[in-house]
Amino acid sequence: MFTPMPIRIFRNAALALMVASLPLSVAAEEFEVLMLNAAPDNAQHTNVFAPAILRISSGDTVTFVPTDTGHNTASKRGMIPEGAEPWNSPVDVRHSETLTAPGVYGYLCLPHYEMGMVGLIIVDDAAPNLESAEKIRHPGAARAAFRDLFDQLAN
Repeated sequence: MFTPMPIRIFRNAALALMVASLPLSVAAEEFEVLMLNAAPDNAQHTNVFAPAILRISSGDTVTFVPTDTGHNTASKRGMIPEGAEPWNSPVDVRHSETLTAPGVYGYLCLPHYEMGMVGLIIVDDAAPNLESAEKIRHPGAARAAFRDLFDQLAN
């Protein structure tokens, strides 16, 4: 014999079903990249970002901190995902970017670019623009520095 359930149970069951089907939201994180005159672990390696490679999730914020003077951060044309906004901070200014487009972001310090002061940010471990970013040409020591960073990604 069928026994009807009270309507209250159906409401709670429906509410539970609706809540269970909602996407889980994860709070965005904040990261810092230091702009340094020398690597923390090797004083012979001058003008560096630390870390030089950073993996984050979409919506996370990266703050570039001018720990030492004379540095800035700028995205490298051709080395950011389609739809991403480029940036170029003033020298010696703390600068934050919230990155939402998945892919590889290549960036540099304009005063020390030719000396190899470059870095990579990977958003969502996705690399829809990896091949195109690797093909960009760079002057001086930046060429070898970016090649080394891309080699580290491959390993």
